[in-house]
Amino acid sequence: MKGLLKNNYYATIANAKLFFVVTVLLCALSVVMKNQMLIVVFILLCMIGFSIISIVGLRKEISSKWNKYKIATPLKRVDIIRGYFLSHLLWLIVGMLIAGAGIALSIILSGLLFDKIIDIFNYYVLGIGISLFTGAFFFPLFFSRNGEERNEAILAISLLCGIGINTGLVKLMNTLFPIPMTNSQIIIAGTIIIAIAVFAISISCFLTISIYRKRDY
Repeated sequence: MKGLLKNNYYATIANAKLFFVVTVLLCALSVVMKNQMLIVVFILLCMIGFSIISIVGLRKEISSKWNKYKIATPLKRVDIIRGYFLSHLLWLIVGMLIAGAGIALSIILSGLLFDKIIDIFNYYVLGIGISLFTGAFFFPLFFSRNGEERNEAILAISLLCGIGINTGLVKLMNTLFPIPMTNSQIIIAGTIIIAIAVFAISISCFLTISIYRKRDY
């Protein structure tokens, strides 16, 4: 598994470095301008962007044909798929940490740019949910028949589905809890959304493994 994670890391690190520079510049701009919208974009971009970068790294395997040679190695197909999902989650965590560092810097230099501190939690839930749901849709579609030939379209569809489902869940939570919600109710609703997203990507992992086992290339 370590070898698979290293392979996925090297496939994405170049794009990750470039994207990190973009997020740093965006964070600096939001701090200088004291703009709430910019810091919101920064938070979401960190979590969604870094996790998507791990997905984009799969394109390098397609161009190099490594995805076909990989199954001829002693590696188990189950471990290959788990490696992709784990890389996706690890890059999401990286994005969360960078977003957290940027928020802390913004608060220190510009003060709290949100109405309430709980607003930060809400945007974290949104970013995590979209990221997980996007991965849940992307991987099984990508490894399905001819999915690798339509990777850009599949990524766009997966991202739209992730945004749509997350938005729907937020609206559902707003109907289940009274408005305005208390901080504890917001935390409960956010935890439910994240739990559903984690469940979705877990099911997606099992489905992708099943699909990948049947691929003969």
